[in-house]
Amino acid sequence: MTDEKAPPAARPAGSAPSRILGSLRDALAAASRDDRSGAYRIGSKAEAATPAEEPAKPEPARSGSDDPQPLPPTRVHSAADAVREAKAPREHFEAEPTTGLVRTPRPAPAAGVRPVAIAVANDDEAPKTQALRGKPKITRSNFHQDPVVAWLVVVGGPGLGAFRPIYEGNNAIGRGKTQRVALDFGDDTISSEEQAFIRYDSVDRSFLFVPNLAKTNIVAVNDKKPTGAVKLEMMDVIRMGQTQLAFVPFCGEAFDWSELAELKE
Repeated sequence: MTDEKAPPAARPAGSAPSRILGSLRDALAAASRDDRSGAYRIGSKAEAATPAEEPAKPEPARSGSDDPQPLPPTRVHSAADAVREAKAPREHFEAEPTTGLVRTPRPAPAAGVRPVAIAVANDDEAPKTQALRGKPKITRSNFHQDPVVAWLVVVGGPGLGAFRPIYEGNNAIGRGKTQRVALDFGDDTISSEEQAFIRYDSVDRSFLFVPNLAKTNIVAVNDKKPTGAVKLEMMDVIRMGQTQLAFVPFCGEAFDWSELAELKE
């Protein structure tokens, strides 16, 4: 029996790689077909061409039965289904915008009310900030206002925390708004006009407090009631009526506005 062929049972079985490659080849061949009626089984060519049997549909539960409804069988996806789904074109959906612009109409003006026009500044006409290059040149040609030489700060009575500037020359102090130093904080015990004077002389750079002896209300400097001119020093306390004022000088022996004209650029 040397020339006879071996029986089929005696033939050696195919190796595992040959079986895997054959199954993958069959799955790719089944995925390339257009028949999508059912899933294809992985196996021989005859089995790959035969669609998988559809599972039996579960019978609807009878009314009044206590038996739970059976769950529909889950379809098992094969490798051919996965390849076919990967090749199928997917639809593209564009999400609609969810945010919109709602314009609220302006309410109509009431009867008899004239609408006011609002002027909008043009950015092109606004002055732009200039870059400073090199040494800045400072001009001191004219004063913007009367130069300040000292201040009176309210430390007691109505107007606590407020201040009033003292200027060069003679400064009349009173409750009226026409006074050069107007103490209009509600203290009616201060005379409306010329309760006292504060003078600053740029020549000797000194401050003098001069009470107005013609007034009935008496003033005091550091609890002393002067009857003539008194030289003021830093943080002296002046009492006029029910108000206390602290004296804070700016000019004096260390500085005076007249020095600016002597400075060299």
